[in-house]
Amino acid sequence: MTIQIGDRIPEVVLKYIDDGVQAVDTPTLFEGRKMVLFAVPGAFTPTCSERHLPGFVEHFDAFSERGVHVACVAVNDPFVMQAWGESQHVPKGLRMLSDGNADLTRALGLEMDASGYGMGVRSKRFALYAEDGIVKQLFVEAPGEFRVSGAEHMLAHLPA
Repeated sequence: MTIQIGDRIPEVVLKYIDDGVQAVDTPTLFEGRKMVLFAVPGAFTPTCSERHLPGFVEHFDAFSERGVHVACVAVNDPFVMQAWGESQHVPKGLRMLSDGNADLTRALGLEMDASGYGMGVRSKRFALYAEDGIVKQLFVEAPGEFRVSGAEHMLAHLPA
């Protein structure tokens, strides 16, 4: 079942790099925060690197000014996410999260089979907005599209 507006973000542990590999569970990540979490099928892949992540880098300050935290997640290991973030000049504060075993992706019901591309199970391209761990907005892309999960679309749909 796919997560819906009004649902609580499922509890899973994600990884990131900060003085070594660190773990953060989703309740800690989302608790007491307004948060945009966007997911990409893979770090260093064309649309993800040329359009999706760069939009959030470009508009990061606009989210911050509205008190909204931003995190990117992919079914990649934390070392790949760190390297991708560095290559994309991700600002401090934009979390690059590893869902290496697709635990969050599966718990959200947003996995896809990318085996045809040699990538195995990956996340669908999506963006969600949550307040204190409750999903308030959810935009999931159709296969091969990039229309509704970008930074500009998310900014336009945040509550006033």
